[in-house]
Amino acid sequence: MILTGSQIIMECLLEQGVDTIFGYPGGQIMPLYDALYDYTSDGRIRHILTAHEQGATHAADGYARATGKVGVCFATSGPGATNTVTGIATANIDSSPMVVITGQVPVDSIGRDAFQEVDIIGITLPITKHSFALRRVEEIAPAIREAFQIAASGRPGAVLVDVPKNLMVATCEYEKAAGPSEKFPVPAVRTEKIKRLAELINGAARPVIHAGGGVRIADASAELTKLAHKAHIPVATTLMCLGCFPRKDALSLGIMGMHGERESNLAVQNCDLLISVGARFSDRITGDTSGFAKKSTVVHIDIDRAEVDKNVKADFRVIGDVKDVLAQLLPLVKKQERKEWLASIASWKREIPDGDGRFTPKAIIDTIYGAFGDDCIVATDVGQHQMWTAQHWPFAKPRKLITSGGMGTMGFGLGAAIGAKIGCPDKDVVLITGDGSFRMNMNELITARIQGLAIPVFVIRNGTLGMVRQWQGLFWEKRFSATDLPDVVDYETLPKAFGLSGWRVDNVSDLKGAIKAARATGKAAVIACDVDIDENVWPIVPPGDSIENQRMEE
Repeated sequence: MILTGSQIIMECLLEQGVDTIFGYPGGQIMPLYDALYDYTSDGRIRHILTAHEQGATHAADGYARATGKVGVCFATSGPGATNTVTGIATANIDSSPMVVITGQVPVDSIGRDAFQEVDIIGITLPITKHSFALRRVEEIAPAIREAFQIAASGRPGAVLVDVPKNLMVATCEYEKAAGPSEKFPVPAVRTEKIKRLAELINGAARPVIHAGGGVRIADASAELTKLAHKAHIPVATTLMCLGCFPRKDALSLGIMGMHGERESNLAVQNCDLLISVGARFSDRITGDTSGFAKKSTVVHIDIDRAEVDKNVKADFRVIGDVKDVLAQLLPLVKKQERKEWLASIASWKREIPDGDGRFTPKAIIDTIYGAFGDDCIVATDVGQHQMWTAQHWPFAKPRKLITSGGMGTMGFGLGAAIGAKIGCPDKDVVLITGDGSFRMNMNELITARIQGLAIPVFVIRNGTLGMVRQWQGLFWEKRFSATDLPDVVDYETLPKAFGLSGWRVDNVSDLKGAIKAARATGKAAVIACDVDIDENVWPIVPPGDSIENQRMEE
């Protein structure tokens, strides 16, 4: 059948099983929004108009992380496209599958500095998994289908498709595909490799599993848990893997790295076999790589060959799908107790102070968890509140933490929470943020209000850009430059402008009451929790130091 380019885009999205699009219209993408009208009016696709294009990308990203599907975002050319850049980079570095479709000036106008023309392909080339710059209407269907295939295959990522306006109104023959694009096949791992890996595990006295976001992406949480339990191997996780191994499990070491648990870092530094599964050895995990895990044989299991040996040189490498590798490995691994090794690790555990009744970040996180439980999806922004959440929320299931890891994007949280709630409407979704991050994304309260999304926003309010201030205090001689935030935001009044409710609390009892009242509204709400400006994240590894050299207190 003969369709316009815009209609072809919409039909291809239906082929891929897309049910939700996040976006913001504008001049060069207007023909696509005109076609979208027919698909939203009959309910085939839902469009979420955000307050800002960056919010749309974060929402598409949060939707993808919470559901495992490919998130989709529309934006127009020029400033609309450039407003997506941070969201694209955030999704791509954290391996979140996303397709961003941008409008572009007509082909004949490209390179002439036309109104709202920008080379979005050139701008985003280093931060996408792949990009498509289309020049003929006949290229649209193959490009959209391949974009979804690339975004979801192997190590997922962000893909951009830039479509000139004249292609959106041009026509060509469209032939419907049989179904969604199939993922590119992953080469099978040789049996000999798996057997050798099993021998390494069976012969180790002090093994540790270092589990990363690849476990979540591969839906390999069950296999990871079975392996750890069968061979009694303690598990240290990255931020991206939280929930893939239950935090309350006796073998859980919690997060490792700069703000990792003491026992986690010391276990890695004293193990004789480090089994890294779907992790990329970020600098926040390794600290000084020259002293990282030097007592151990390092095994790296990853689907992305480019990550192996990039930051930490492996002694044994397995390139393949994490779920498949662990499933093949399980029957070959022997049951072991490892009592001495586990006893050593237990002796390294730090005692977390109870706060002497103060309204501490831990008390706040514990109270929120007590109200919402294990099935709740928790979105965060970036900063101290993010680390406190990672340390104190006992994540028990995968895809329950939605946070920016590699980019550390302040302003990510509310958009991501909106996307997660749209994708998982039957789940509780909360946002834990800081007052610095909240200033960057509070405009998306408009979106939450219009869409009727009951997302409680917990602002851990300390009146400062907390993580930066902490570093200034510890490493920059307490020269607190441009970090303290004037107390000008009335958190009880502000939400009323959006038709929402707000509270400001400074004790656990009032926090419990505010949570109950917020839930009763059936809408989004803002609860500001006052904590001391000098509450810091402990432990911390000084930048550039080895991860066993943690500072445990002021």
